[in-house]
Amino acid sequence: MTTHFYLRFYTRFGQTLYVTGNCSALGDYDQNQAIPLQYLNDQFCHCEIEIPDIDIESGNIEYYYILKDAPGNVIAEWKDNKQIDCANKNIAELILVDTWNYAGTIENAFYTKPFKEVLLKQMTAATSTDTSAGKYTHEFKVKCPLLKTNEVICITGSGKVLGDWDVSSPLLLTKQNDWWKISISIANGGFPLSYKYGIYNAVEKSFVRFETGDNRLLPGDGGNGKYTISHDGFVRTAAPDWKGAGVAIPVFSLRSENSFGTGEFTDIKLLVDWAKETGLKLIQLLPVNDTTATHTWTDSYPYAAVSAFGLHPLFLNLSKVAGDKNSAILKSLKQKQKELNGLAEVDYEEVMKYKFATIKRLYQDQKEAFSNDIKYFEFFDLNRHWLVPYAAFCYLRDEYKTADYNSWPAYSIFKDDEIQELASPDQPHYDAVAIHYFIQYHLHQQLKAATLYAHKNGIVVKGDLPIGIYRYSCDAWMTPGLYNMDAQAGAPPDDFAVKGQNWGFPTYNWTKMQEDGFAWWRQRFEQMSEYFDVFRIDHILGFFRIWSIPLDAVEGILGRFVPAIPVHINELFQNNISFQYHRYCKPYITEYVLQEKFREQAAFVKENFLNPADGFYELKPAFNTQRKVADYFSHLPETDFTQLIKGGLFDLISNIIFIEEPGSQMQEFHFRIGMENTTSFRDLDDYSKQKLKELYVDYFFRRQDDFWRKQAMQKLPELKRSTDMLVCGEDLGMVPACVPDVMRQLGMLSLEIQRMPKQTTDVFFHPVNALYLSVVTPSTHDMSTIRGWWEEDQSKTQQFYNNMLGHYGAAPFYCEPYINKEIVLQHIYSPAMWSIFQLQDILGSSEKLRRNNPNDERINIPADPKHYWRYRMHLNLEDLIKEKGFNEDFKKDVLASGR
Repeated sequence: MTTHFYLRFYTRFGQTLYVTGNCSALGDYDQNQAIPLQYLNDQFCHCEIEIPDIDIESGNIEYYYILKDAPGNVIAEWKDNKQIDCANKNIAELILVDTWNYAGTIENAFYTKPFKEVLLKQMTAATSTDTSAGKYTHEFKVKCPLLKTNEVICITGSGKVLGDWDVSSPLLLTKQNDWWKISISIANGGFPLSYKYGIYNAVEKSFVRFETGDNRLLPGDGGNGKYTISHDGFVRTAAPDWKGAGVAIPVFSLRSENSFGTGEFTDIKLLVDWAKETGLKLIQLLPVNDTTATHTWTDSYPYAAVSAFGLHPLFLNLSKVAGDKNSAILKSLKQKQKELNGLAEVDYEEVMKYKFATIKRLYQDQKEAFSNDIKYFEFFDLNRHWLVPYAAFCYLRDEYKTADYNSWPAYSIFKDDEIQELASPDQPHYDAVAIHYFIQYHLHQQLKAATLYAHKNGIVVKGDLPIGIYRYSCDAWMTPGLYNMDAQAGAPPDDFAVKGQNWGFPTYNWTKMQEDGFAWWRQRFEQMSEYFDVFRIDHILGFFRIWSIPLDAVEGILGRFVPAIPVHINELFQNNISFQYHRYCKPYITEYVLQEKFREQAAFVKENFLNPADGFYELKPAFNTQRKVADYFSHLPETDFTQLIKGGLFDLISNIIFIEEPGSQMQEFHFRIGMENTTSFRDLDDYSKQKLKELYVDYFFRRQDDFWRKQAMQKLPELKRSTDMLVCGEDLGMVPACVPDVMRQLGMLSLEIQRMPKQTTDVFFHPVNALYLSVVTPSTHDMSTIRGWWEEDQSKTQQFYNNMLGHYGAAPFYCEPYINKEIVLQHIYSPAMWSIFQLQDILGSSEKLRRNNPNDERINIPADPKHYWRYRMHLNLEDLIKEKGFNEDFKKDVLASGR
């Protein structure tokens, strides 16, 4: 079959379009075997292909287009399900007139999982008009995701067959999967056709409106065995008006009458009930993966998962596992359950101690029946690629009393055959391995049931994808080559962590990951989609560049962006900067610096930690890195004095201007972030300072931008194509200029926070200025709540009160309920697709329901790397559901805003 591909696309110099598909004639989806299109005119690119009978007989042919430009960037159009129906064997010549599906088109968001499977699932369709009993010559296909009840798509246009623009009885299209379509017989003549799509109420039999924009034109002719399919993209409607609101809370923070000292997956159902009462359409959770590394409260950090796939036993509801037959086991725990449920916060260690002890008893009672459960076998078979290594990892972690696999006396290097043998049912320790299968299966069942319950009630669930993995995780143990184990990931300094953040995670070896098409990431997305409809990519900036900190550093301030284009030594000489390696790249320590930093303790510091060196000082070898200093002070009592000395030594070590590029032999350098705040910079001559400032601005804000854009475009497009979930990016912090454009191109939702404006000239961001493809929120788990923030800085609060809320006079010292509500309403009425609130911020509008002390509502403090994640609701969900007055009032506000 001779097939013509016409694509509406205007290419620039150096760009080439290709078509690829699921048959040999189109390269079998191998982009290297894709067929090039040639420039035809300002409207179309074209290619002609003979599709052999063997490909036609194999079934429907799917295809899409890709764009390659001169530097080697490849952009595929977004998933469009363009198809050739091979059932019609009489087509001699097929003409495909297509529209490029730009990933950033807003309408594409409505073909993601939350909308297709939950939020827009009830939309009805009508039957199309049968325009001809004979042979069709043309097929028109178009998408339109947002229609009201009983509305369908229609078409009318020039010529008798298209109705001569008569809207009283237009041709109606039929909904087939994502497309509205109609087949028509059009005789030769009258081309190019002029036409438009419209919206028609099939029940009232009335025309509603035309699509916007100019008439559409279709070139060509009909007859002589030719068949034309026109994929017309989207019906051009007004800006989408669909909006939703949601609530964000960690699972561990939920509180119910039947949980066990912490929130559990079964509590999500109660949260769904409350969300439905208040008009919310989304529940957002923090990561739910297993973080059990030390069996202490430090495992409460939800972003340090020991497995990117395993769920956390903390969230397991014991009663559901026990069932009626084993209820006696739980009766002995009633008093402990009551005690833990009565605590204001989560006692992580105590909860895990009792839960795991009970799980062991339940496993012993149920293991025989469990091992013969067909549903368990299905779960095991689908997840064995991660489940067996994870269970073995947990067994070895507990056997050797550490998650640091490097120190294990055996199995420190992962070998699949050895691990399969270790996990064999024939082993005497098999129960110690299989108990983790048991736990994961029940966690899977409970989380799956909770999300299905949410879907039945019209509510979607949003998960959180951490940017990093724990250094001593099962993933790092299995495939250490996928990670840079000699580095630590973190974030540069900001208003919330002035010394930066050091998460301790290894950074990703993207080159290695790309070799198998990012298989590990695809597996993560696939597993997440089992439970979630939407997900948030934590620190999406890491896909552009990551803040990489050397292993010998403790604070994030000594990191640098990787990858990044360094400053060459020739640039310094060309700018007449009197560069000296030791002056710029080593800690700058003078007598004055010591007196300024340590005052009366300066002599003590010099005697114990420093050596004199040519009028300066240098750190003794035992203290010349932050890690060495931290190790030394870890053996001393923590007092104000030791904290002062340790912090001061940290500052001395970071008192540099440049960080050398490893292996550059003192030829290439990266600026230390916040260079201008160092005494090393302060004491330079004015000319050198001015020139360094200019290079600093160029380094951080100009030279890297296109480079970082290319880094992201090598990863994000294919990763996004691998999932049907709606993707949101946490794009906060030091955001490169290229990030907003890349996210718009890919149709990823940005995150907008009122007190963290992305325009450096703004003090606050107003939700009314949000783009549609975004999420607006007044606070996140990494910040204080609305009420907590209100009391932190009275001058900022005053400015916000007058300028953002429009009130005169002095701002109240405390965030009164009416103020809290005004801020929430600002977000509810935002044009953003989603407004999502921490539960604490919603309840902050009620004098009755809010917590007494807003400082007790905070979930995390990013500046504290050892923060205990233990916040818990102060109300039971059952009681919150009964608060009819508050719930109804909030729902009215939500509905009035169009959400």
